[in-house]
Amino acid sequence: MRVACPLCGARDSREFTPVGGAELLARPAPEAGAEAWDDYLHNRVNACGPSRELWYHGAGCASWLVVERDTASHEVLGVTLAREVAR
Repeated sequence: MRVACPLCGARDSREFTPVGGAELLARPAPEAGAEAWDDYLHNRVNACGPSRELWYHGAGCASWLVVERDTASHEVLGVTLAREVAR
């Protein structure tokens, strides 16, 4: 599978580490309370089909990326630098 890094161009997926859903970027405020933090830390969506995931390009530019990918076909639909994604 190839991933089109916005900084490095098309690269082999083995250069990247998938971390989880892109909802990880929406971190609760420190004072949000135990229920919000429990949900953030432990509950994850595991849907079949299009998803937004947070990936780290450790063997390249060391950027955090939001990869839009179809989990059924593994087709990469788009890649954006995480810092450019609205939270």
